[in-house]
Amino acid sequence: MKHSVLLLALAFILGGCGKESVPSARIEQPALTQIVGTVVSDNGNVYSGEIRARHEIQLGFRIGGKIIERLVDAGARVKPGQVLARLDPADSSLQASSAQAQYQLAVADAIRYRELRSKNFVSQSALDAKEAALKAAAAQAGLAGNQTSYTVLRADHAGVITATLAEVGQVVSAGQPVLRLAQDGEREVAIAIPETQFAGLKVGTPADVTLWSETDKNGTAHFSGRLRELSPAADPASRTYAARIALSGVDAQAALGMTAQVRFKNHDKRDQLVVPLSAIFQQGDQAAVWIVAADHSVSLRKVQVAAYRDNGAVIASGVAAGERIVSAGVHKLSVGEKIRIIDGEFADGNQQ
Repeated sequence: MKHSVLLLALAFILGGCGKESVPSARIEQPALTQIVGTVVSDNGNVYSGEIRARHEIQLGFRIGGKIIERLVDAGARVKPGQVLARLDPADSSLQASSAQAQYQLAVADAIRYRELRSKNFVSQSALDAKEAALKAAAAQAGLAGNQTSYTVLRADHAGVITATLAEVGQVVSAGQPVLRLAQDGEREVAIAIPETQFAGLKVGTPADVTLWSETDKNGTAHFSGRLRELSPAADPASRTYAARIALSGVDAQAALGMTAQVRFKNHDKRDQLVVPLSAIFQQGDQAAVWIVAADHSVSLRKVQVAAYRDNGAVIASGVAAGERIVSAGVHKLSVGEKIRIIDGEFADGNQQ
C-alpha cells in the first residue's frame, strides 16, 4: 500500500513537469512604409538664381574730384540725360578760364602776324608757327570746356539704379564707379553651375524658369528661357561657373532681384524610381532597403543608387515599382522581423 502511494505521487509530479508553458505573444514593431512608385523627370537639377538686367552699367565721372551732390538713390528710375550726380566744378572752371585766355591770345597773335605777312614784314614760317599755336590753343580750350561738362554725371539709358557706390563728400578718381544702372529691356536669371553639371550644359540649352512670387492663379509665374552665357572658368571661392539664362516673354512681373528657379530641359525623358532618403540603409559603401513581404516580414535587399537629390534617392536597380518598402526607422529592424504596417506617402506627391 505504501509503495502504491509513492508511485502515484511520483506520477503526479512527473506529469506536472511535462506541461509546456504558454509563450507570450510577440508585439510587432510599427513601421512607416510606402509603395515604390515612378516619377517622370526630365532633369533633377534645379538651380536658384535672381532676376538681373541683361545690361548693367557701372557709372562714373570721366574726371576726378569731390562729389558735392548725388540726386538719386538705389531703386530710383532714371531717364536718358537725367542728372545723377555732380563734382565740385571749381578746379575745372579755372582750367577752362585759363585755356580760354590762352586761346584768345593765340587768336590775336595770328591776326597780327597775318597782317604783317601781307606786308612782307615777317616770314611765312613765322606765320605758320602762329597758326599752329592758334590750333593748339583752340584744342586746349575745347578740352577744358569738356572737362567742365564732365563734372556732371548723366544717365545714358533709361533704367533703375541698383546700387550707390559713392557718397557726397567723397573724392573719386576718373572712372571710379559711383552708381550701378540696370537698363530697361531684356531680363535674365543669374545662376551658378556646380562642377559636376558643367560638362553637360552648353550655350543655347532651353530652360524652364519659375518665379517664387505669387503672380498668377497658381501662385507662380513661369517663363521659357535659354542658356545665353556660361563662364569658362570657375569662381575661385565657390568653385561654381557663373551662367546667365535669357528670358523670353518677360513683363513687369519679373522685377529685378526676384528669386527664380531654373530647370534645364532634357528631351530624353524617362521614368525613375525615387525613394525617400530615410529609406536607404547604408552598409559601408553598399546601399539597401527593407522590403516588406505579404506576411509583413522584412528582408534587406541591396540596391544601386543612381543619384541623391533633395527629394529622394534615384534607384537604378534592386527594387521594382509596386513593391512595399520601409520608409523610416530602417536602423531599428532585423531580418525576418514582422512589422505592423503604417502607410506613408512620398513627400513630393509623385508616387504612383
